[in-house]
Amino acid sequence: IFNISLSSRRIRRYIKKGSNIFRSTKAVRFQFITDYRGSLSRSRICRLMGVTDRGLRAWKRRPPSLRQRRDLILLAHIREQHRLCLGSYGRPRMTEELKALGLQVGQRRVGRLMRQNNITVVRTRKFKRTTDSHHTFNIAPNLLKQDFSASAPNQKWAGDITYVWTREGWVYLAVILDLYSRRVIGWATGDRLKQDLALRALNMALALRKPPPGCIQHTDRGSQYCAHEYQKLLLKHQLLPSMSGKGNCFDNSAVESFFKSLKAELIWRRHWQTRRDIEIAIFEYIRGLTLSGTKTHVKQRFLPLTPLLMVSDVLWSPVLPA
Repeated sequence: IFNISLSSRRIRRYIKKGSNIFRSTKAVRFQFITDYRGSLSRSRICRLMGVTDRGLRAWKRRPPSLRQRRDLILLAHIREQHRLCLGSYGRPRMTEELKALGLQVGQRRVGRLMRQNNITVVRTRKFKRTTDSHHTFNIAPNLLKQDFSASAPNQKWAGDITYVWTREGWVYLAVILDLYSRRVIGWATGDRLKQDLALRALNMALALRKPPPGCIQHTDRGSQYCAHEYQKLLLKHQLLPSMSGKGNCFDNSAVESFFKSLKAELIWRRHWQTRRDIEIAIFEYIRGLTLSGTKTHVKQRFLPLTPLLMVSDVLWSPVLPA
């Protein structure tokens, strides 16, 4: 394997400086020999790796340990969840899904199995700026101050706008979330980033929820939300406007988290041909998320999905935009 006249001990000492294999356990070295030996002499390569030929043969005949068998079972669950989420879950969310199934696992173990078996997340995206803060409208103060907790529905709402690329051009999506349950209570799509998009989403939420006076409606500083018509609608229903700091996405991270889940689980999975296709897909995604309440970004609030919560947040049927 090495075309030089050096002893096995000296060769191993030189190679040791450039590889961690020689510092690994014997099981790792046995596996390395099995994978990469090829047509080389087994006894020779065993001497180079600091193991015995007899130990290698015994390792091959040895049955899997209890932990290895459990890893195989866990790996089967990981592959299944990876398939169901369309390859969008990384280590943290995969761990949450497995725990929801009743498996006692940690992130490090899940990450190791995913890494060893090449289970990765691949995402591509095309950037489009949706927040236009260069305007002359008034800016509301930040009443939310990154406190996304709520003790009851209709205390705090948050809204934002994102985008989807299709062969026909951009599609814009405006949503409003109730921060108590993190469910979508109002949404609208359109091919132009105009004020009407935000107004339609707000009108849907108002018609569904009929919020009490004092409900906080948090958004960014975009011109769609600062416009006079939008602010008049908030004033009419006695909602308190709240806006993020300039360029601070963390002030509205609850909605950003929802958009990330939407894109990772649906939008980035395929190329969209028409605007109608993506509108129908978004409708089905939001409807399925609202009715089932099984998505990880909802469960990560660690809020129990009680029957009362399901009734108060689910019994509605949004109309698919024409």
